[in-house]
Amino acid sequence: MNAAVVESFANPPRYTTFADPIPAEGEKLVHVTAAGLHQIVRGLASGSHYGSGGELPFVPGVDGVGRLEDGTRIYFGLSRAPFGTFAEQALASTRIMIPLPDGLDDATAAGIANPAMSSWVALTARAKFVAGENILILGATGAAGQLAVQIAKRRGARRVVAAGRNPAALEKLKTLGADAVISLDQEPDALVAAFRTEFDSGIDIVLDYLWGPPAEATLKAIAKKGLKTSTGRVRYIQIGNIAGDPIPLSAAVLRSSGLELLGSGFGSASLDEILKAVAEFFTLAATQPFHFTIKTSPLSEVETLWNARESDGARIVFIP
Repeated sequence: MNAAVVESFANPPRYTTFADPIPAEGEKLVHVTAAGLHQIVRGLASGSHYGSGGELPFVPGVDGVGRLEDGTRIYFGLSRAPFGTFAEQALASTRIMIPLPDGLDDATAAGIANPAMSSWVALTARAKFVAGENILILGATGAAGQLAVQIAKRRGARRVVAAGRNPAALEKLKTLGADAVISLDQEPDALVAAFRTEFDSGIDIVLDYLWGPPAEATLKAIAKKGLKTSTGRVRYIQIGNIAGDPIPLSAAVLRSSGLELLGSGFGSASLDEILKAVAEFFTLAATQPFHFTIKTSPLSEVETLWNARESDGARIVFIP
């Protein structure tokens, strides 16, 4: 079959041929119709993600949309190595197959599921969000961040603060539900002050897609200055680290605040929680669409587009 194949962790995948997958017990053969290029896909293909198995060659791609032999249209994920979803055919575990509602087309479902799941799981399974709470989103201008703003509002957030670098995208977020925006393109002290103003007003949850310097500034803003007491509880949910890793963390930040530092991803959230989140999101998105942009391309262009930036938050979706 034709597929994208990772032959070196230092280079983009190459479009070539790969062995056809043969289903084992508990698996179904899927004829792939669309697969999204997510940050986790790039991380696994470079060997830098904690889930990387370190074995070459393999087909990248963690999820996708396709059809079973009987024609059933499904979303599926986590194919058995070395078979990923960036191929004409893939393997789906019978545990990780979700029938797609009619209101979602293949390409949109393939592009939107992973970024939507990131904030849906973070809010529901990790932060235990309840309606009426206030949320700060670091990295709100990318595809996942823009969805996070919309999801937070749809689920009943009272106030959503969006932080990012792209000025045009920040303005756009005001129309998608953000009550306030913070530019990350400012001096460190000014950024800490901007964050501290929001925390003093009351932020209950932080969704962090960035880590690195933005996380450092946020954690400094959370820390209390002086011997003053506070019952403020802040659940800080770490989702991605595209701005850098690791960061310094002063012990005083933990002792002087109500900070609860949690991660959200494969390993910190259970498979059942992740599947529940995706199914719930699909049900909502099929009847009340979210603003989400995709860019479809033939899988044969994978090497050229592998390192392309998400223009205006558009998720790249490959069509085998």
